[in-house]
Amino acid sequence: MKKLFVLTVALVFCGLATVQAAGDEKNGHAYFTKAQLPNMVNILPAPPEFESARFVADQSQYLWGKLMRLDEARCEQAKRDAVYSMATIIEEFGDIFGLEITKEGTPEIYTILQDVCASCDSIYSDAKAHFNRLRPYTYYNEGTIVPEKEEKHRYEGSYPSGHTVLGWTSALLLADINTSPKAMEGLLARGYEFGQSRVIAGYHWQSDVDAGRMAGSVLYQMIRNHERFIGQLARARAEFAEKTGGMSNVASPAGVSQRGGSAQIYHINGTPASDNTKGIVIANGQKVARK
Repeated sequence: MKKLFVLTVALVFCGLATVQAAGDEKNGHAYFTKAQLPNMVNILPAPPEFESARFVADQSQYLWGKLMRLDEARCEQAKRDAVYSMATIIEEFGDIFGLEITKEGTPEIYTILQDVCASCDSIYSDAKAHFNRLRPYTYYNEGTIVPEKEEKHRYEGSYPSGHTVLGWTSALLLADINTSPKAMEGLLARGYEFGQSRVIAGYHWQSDVDAGRMAGSVLYQMIRNHERFIGQLARARAEFAEKTGGMSNVASPAGVSQRGGSAQIYHINGTPASDNTKGIVIANGQKVARK
């Protein structure tokens, strides 16, 4: 009977995993296939066993999450964070980022965010299926603050948290575009809160969220070395500088090279330029006009 239950859960998960993400990130171009990414099963520790000493910390944080629901503003934030989509990232991170992100107004930033969001599912889905951990509301047979999603996710593995991967990876990206220390503080703090929202909502244990941040960091490290991403990041930084009038927030991306050596000068679209290039360029991380 237990084996039959596990098989049923796995089949349910497989059906849900393909439809979890909703929004324009579906139109993005992921940087890697699942087979090209590290298997988080071989990186993450196994989740705490139920009734173990380590599980006590998860239970304590579950109670913390229920208490946080009494804070109306924080509870509403957790409900908004429960919508797994690129639109949620844009809405929740936009003010901290310092620039409204739209397909028409900031096409370079929009596209790179779209592609990063499209890459998130592949890093955690196998681990979810492998560990097949019960969610806290299922374990306790209690309700959540997002009741309309309970049946859909009731038997989907909770470790690691996919929402946390999305929020944390997006925060790392946006902090790589707006590189001011103040913006980085705000973006990473909001990325952290995005994961904690899953504990408050009752959908994840704290260790699920912690594992999600690790999976997001692994994914972003892989993405950051991808040739397509390197060019996109340069263009996104240039676009941010152009739209905000910023200078110091534009940095040359590591790894972009020309024949014969590393490029230090870029066109405003992020492509490498020569020492003789005229007009607006990015030179050593600064946007300058060259005559």
